[in-house]
Amino acid sequence: MTDTIDDKKPWFLAGNYAPVRDEVTDTNLRVTGSIPPSLSGLYVRNGSNPKSGTAGHWFFGDGMVHGVRLEGGRATWYRNRYVRTPKLEKGLDAMDPDCILDPTASAANTHVLAHAGRIWALEEGHLPWELSSELETIGCDDFDGGLKTAFTAHPKLCPETDELHFFGYGAVAPYVTYHVLDAKGDLVHSAPITTPKGTMMHDFMITRDHAIFMDLPVVFNMDNLAQGLPPIGWDDDYGARIGILPRFGTDADVKWFEVDPCYVFHPLNAYVDGNQVVCDVGRHASMWRGSMENFEPCFMHRWTFDMESGSVTETQMDDWAHAFPRVDDRVVGLKHRYGWVSGTRPGARGGMDAPGVIARYDMSDGSKSIHDLGPSAHPGEFVFVQENSSAGEDEGWALGFVYDDATDTSDLVILDASDLSKPPVARIHLPQRVPFGFHGSWIDDSVMS
Repeated sequence: MTDTIDDKKPWFLAGNYAPVRDEVTDTNLRVTGSIPPSLSGLYVRNGSNPKSGTAGHWFFGDGMVHGVRLEGGRATWYRNRYVRTPKLEKGLDAMDPDCILDPTASAANTHVLAHAGRIWALEEGHLPWELSSELETIGCDDFDGGLKTAFTAHPKLCPETDELHFFGYGAVAPYVTYHVLDAKGDLVHSAPITTPKGTMMHDFMITRDHAIFMDLPVVFNMDNLAQGLPPIGWDDDYGARIGILPRFGTDADVKWFEVDPCYVFHPLNAYVDGNQVVCDVGRHASMWRGSMENFEPCFMHRWTFDMESGSVTETQMDDWAHAFPRVDDRVVGLKHRYGWVSGTRPGARGGMDAPGVIARYDMSDGSKSIHDLGPSAHPGEFVFVQENSSAGEDEGWALGFVYDDATDTSDLVILDASDLSKPPVARIHLPQRVPFGFHGSWIDDSVMS
């Protein structure tokens, strides 16, 4: 069994947060149920797995990707691989100046996605790292020297144009820069965006017409580094605002809207409705107030911004804490109805070390349906994969890694996304546990062809 979470270790190095030691390859995985034959591709998820076994925070460990290849109704392989960046190879701490100042020294531990035939492991403070289709590290990518900032862990791929919209942020001006890659993966737009201070902008949104930036009160204070403290934290005096600009716009085009102070790690999606921009987000009342151990719960909210009058409406959808919201990738930036999240079981305490459920929100009325994976199950992020190109927004599969604390094992679980009341369609049994991690993607074979 893994270590229990107690006072002997920081929480992020114990239990199923603890790193695994070995890079494993296993083929022809055992399956309970039947893998849908329409699933032909790679599910891959990133996470923090400190090679030294120690790290200053869960967010700072070395990146390790875990992938399962599905083809012809079979799970043909599982692989887990470190992303071999200078941080890993030199054994650098994330707060080491050599790591902070080297744009290639990424932890590469937060997300992984594919665009223009390439797969990138991402972490928001550095450049992206390219991986092969078998998860081996290829190298750092600066787009022929054109990218002069970090690359967010949460770019947004437009399903209509195949452009990848993203940004970089940092502790020195320009604090935020908006970028676009075209469908071929070439960097075609970069525009600095003015904010009062360096702000930790973990994620952002797009609509069919806009890019949307969240200037929220988790900001940099580099003087803290000299005292051995984290360089980011909550600032009661900073305020909170949302900046909306046309796609391919510049700083002069941003329209700013003030909102109640809060923090958002992960939005669900945004879209245009007449003269309004609607944003569904996972909103924390605050974040890291006084300490990076202070982590407020996240509740689904809807922000509505009137682009003509400048008015803002903020509505809380419910009082159920959730994490890792995702929509069908085909509706990113377009009007959505459904979203998939993970959350805690009724009566359970918060955190991923507590048993959990997967839920599907119906944002037309704020209702949700839940799939309870059992009293010992801990699901992470689940992604949606459509049954076929003409399938509806919920016609397909929701899949993600689930850890079982009773058996100390992990499975890739596939659910019927249109009916979460059904038992899992398939459980793919993995050869080792997969530690709690962050974000991942389904990479269809058609994307890499």
